Amino acid sequence: MVLVTAFTAAACGSDTDNSAAPAATGPHSAHAGRPSAPPQPLRAGERFADLRMAEAYTPAPPAGGGSDEYRCQVIDPGLTRTAFLTGTQFAPENVAIAHHAIVYAVPPGGAAAVRRQDAKAPGLGWQCFGGTGVPGAEVEEGDAAWVDTWAPGATETLLDQDAGYKLEPGSLLVLQIHYNLLATDGKPTGSDRSAVRLRLTDGTPQTRELETWSVDAPTDLPCAADESGPLCDRAASIADVTKRFGPEVGEMADRQVEECGRGVPKPGDTQTCDHEVEAPMTLFAGFGHMHMLGRALKVELNPGTPNAEVVLDVPQFDFDNQRLMKLPSPVDVGPGDTLRVTCTHDAGLRRQVPQLKKLPPRYVVWGDGTSDEMCTGIMTVSRRKS
Repeated sequence: MVLVTAFTAAACGSDTDNSAAPAATGPHSAHAGRPSAPPQPLRAGERFADLRMAEAYTPAPPAGGGSDEYRCQVIDPGLTRTAFLTGTQFAPENVAIAHHAIVYAVPPGGAAAVRRQDAKAPGLGWQCFGGTGVPGAEVEEGDAAWVDTWAPGATETLLDQDAGYKLEPGSLLVLQIHYNLLATDGKPTGSDRSAVRLRLTDGTPQTRELETWSVDAPTDLPCAADESGPLCDRAASIADVTKRFGPEVGEMADRQVEECGRGVPKPGDTQTCDHEVEAPMTLFAGFGHMHMLGRALKVELNPGTPNAEVVLDVPQFDFDNQRLMKLPSPVDVGPGDTLRVTCTHDAGLRRQVPQLKKLPPRYVVWGDGTSDEMCTGIMTVSRRKS
């Protein structure tokens, strides 16, 4: 089980969507993006904190090639007293190159490591494939909390007033933005100076602390029957991912196969993985994340048993509409329960998406690039005592 200490896009707030993402009217677009909607009005006891990147940044592909850059910047919310984060809204300035963004909250104990990383990297921020990119256990192994995600179609994260993420004085935010340059053949074009608006409250003794549980499955999508080329070989494709993003990302394809209890990969359009629940918790909401070849995603509780239940269903995935979906009612889970994530991808979409048509066919594995794929069900949860 991968449990990130935080919450994702929303828990039980009024701005979540109660239905699956609507069907796409055609092939996935090239993350065209949509303007961010105005935030909901402040509720009693809440305040906004508007934060922005220190300066504009022009992304460039990494030295290993490709058309994707993950860039992290540190943003100081300037907290002088404990606060609860009850809402977040990422506002991309340049949606033409912004693929998605993640906001991490770093507790005071990890602030020095973040500052050191920022100081030693040239220019604004630092490259950060696969996470915050900050060395140090206090940042990478659980304390750097994933507190918000933006992808096309997302609006304001809005939690109930009795649920949020606790931020201590001295906490920092790390803003990770995935820039994609497929539309310009990997060449830098335009700058970006995105912003984040926080919704803060002092909280009460009853305020629930939320977390994010990310349930993943491998991606092993072979080339279509009428496609061929050197990257249609799985090992060659993994080597290419490693070249572009480093060994940590390159190892994910085989690591996921092992973690999902398989001796060998099983190539195909549809992949699944079971995740055992290790602690009592309540599921409130979730959303599915894939890239341009994604067709459908589902998260099931205890599949194949009399108590089986679908907790997240995206039957027609639309990259440009990755909205959080509130569960019809909260679901309590605990040790002995299983969550299964299932994703279906379609190599045929490669011929329909303008930015992918120009790329050579490949055996698609897990990777951070827009031309790679992911299969992730991101669930918003709160721990229970029993």
